[in-house]
Amino acid sequence: MRNLSMVTEFILLGIPHTEDLETMLFVLFLCFYIFTLMGNLLILLAIISSTRLHTPMYFFLCQLSVCDIFFPSVSSPKMLFYLSGNSRVISYAGCVSQLFFYHFLGCTECFLYTVMAYDRFVAICYPLRYTVIMSHRVCAILAMGTSFFGCIQATFLTALTFQLPYCGANEVDYFFCDIPVMLKLACADTSALEMVGFISVGLMPLSCFLLILTSYSRIVYSILQIRSAEGRRRAFSTCSAHLTAILLFYMPVVLIYLRPTPSPWLDATVQVLNNLVTPMLNPLIYSLRNKEVKSSLRKVLYHLGFLPEQL
Repeated sequence: MRNLSMVTEFILLGIPHTEDLETMLFVLFLCFYIFTLMGNLLILLAIISSTRLHTPMYFFLCQLSVCDIFFPSVSSPKMLFYLSGNSRVISYAGCVSQLFFYHFLGCTECFLYTVMAYDRFVAICYPLRYTVIMSHRVCAILAMGTSFFGCIQATFLTALTFQLPYCGANEVDYFFCDIPVMLKLACADTSALEMVGFISVGLMPLSCFLLILTSYSRIVYSILQIRSAEGRRRAFSTCSAHLTAILLFYMPVVLIYLRPTPSPWLDATVQVLNNLVTPMLNPLIYSLRNKEVKSSLRKVLYHLGFLPEQL
């Protein structure tokens, strides 16, 4: 038998088929990352600074912005570090941390979108009981629940991946440590674990998506019962931003984890969009069609000195 030593570090090979494009990718991804951080920080400031926005819907939007600040921060700093010509080596513990926090924040967002759909369902279908149902206590429990169950799911997936022995190759053919690429490096049969991981990663988003679909089916039915055209327009406008964000979140999940035949280059491209572009777009999606958020943002930008005068 060969005497294989246990792997203590991994080498991130980056996005496949992007050799000699490091400088261009560094500038592009750095811009995405900066805009993501700035956009979500501005949304947080706008909501916190305006008492009119201290409602359950904006409370959950604040939590989404926090997730969108940390989610790209799991993989982007290391990616930018090696794209700028530095070492591609990541320690074993660093790899474990990347995988855990990536799935913790991703699962938390998945549960959070479900909670936000429920919030819109209560607001539109039971408007007179909205403040009673979505009390401060209920909102706090729901917010903590999204993080708690996200942590449980991420712990399970991380333990599932790293209980395998890694004693051979240590080159990760990707730009960060994720389940599919890590299983390829394991020194053991991973077929059973791949099936368990596939079911786990697929079942949780599918369950959340079905709950969201149920909520929005009831919402659409209730909106169609509204006699006023203006009332219907306002209700649809409120929900359209959330639906757009949901589609942007779920499409990459399906393409990356639920396709029977993975493609490294396509997976990496979609993953970059999911890690950097979607968190950058969420502040735009939720602010451009919302007069209250836009008004609060203008005040924040004015006080920060980015606007010469209040409009």
